[in-house]
Amino acid sequence: MSVKIRMTRMGRRHRPFFRINAIESRNPRDGKILEKLGHYDPIEKDKEKQVVLNTERIKYWLDKGAVPSDTVSEILARYGIRTKDAAKKTAKRAKAKAIAATKGKYFTKADRIAAEKAVEAAKEKAEAEVKAAEEKAKAAEEKAKAEAKAAEEETKAEQAAETAEVAEAGEAAETATEQTAEPVKEEVVEAAEEKAKEEEVTEAATEQAVEPVKEEVAEAAEEKTEAETAEEEKAKPEAEATEMAEEKTQTDDEAASDETKSTQEADASDEN
Repeated sequence: MSVKIRMTRMGRRHRPFFRINAIESRNPRDGKILEKLGHYDPIEKDKEKQVVLNTERIKYWLDKGAVPSDTVSEILARYGIRTKDAAKKTAKRAKAKAIAATKGKYFTKADRIAAEKAVEAAKEKAEAEVKAAEEKAKAAEEKAKAEAKAAEEETKAEQAAETAEVAEAGEAAETATEQTAEPVKEEVVEAAEEKAKEEEVTEAATEQAVEPVKEEVAEAAEEKTEAETAEEEKAKPEAEATEMAEEKTQTDDEAASDETKSTQEADASDEN
């Protein structure tokens, strides 16, 4: 008769509970047991109370040649009970795991889940780094914009201050110029008035001096005009006589021409 040490599931849904039993290998999992050797409660939070083992009876059955299942072997190894079959299975399992790792395959579901979690963790880490870099770049860009805006505002403030200073200086200079120019302006006005008075006096004196000369010139012009008029009246009869003589000469010329023409016509008629 071969005996196995394996677990029987107890409890209810979502609340599993396992008994560790010595059972004949031909019996089903939940069949008749030979002896109860302990239990395993995975829901128990206290790890010391999760597993309860009857160590003496387990060793007894192992000495009799009982073969524990893989899960029971792991639990027994956790509590310092090692078997030859468990050592062989562990070595065989390690070899198979190494071969699977060489071929790039997952040996167990746990390995696959661990690898997927590692990939997800690496992916999340990369995404976090990218996000951090983007946030850093965005923060740097916002900082640069803020600095540029602050510099622009500072420049505008400086320009406004300079403009205000220039305006104040211009107003002050204008005020000083007006204050300085007022006496000069009065002096210029006075000098202009004096010059105008002098010009008026000069004009009056000039008119007084020129008046007799104007009268003499006017008298001379009148005398010259009268003399020219007398000469024209004297020359008028002579011109009329000359004109009459010219008209008479012209009349005589015309009569002589007519006479010559008549003579030629008479000669022509006699020849015919």
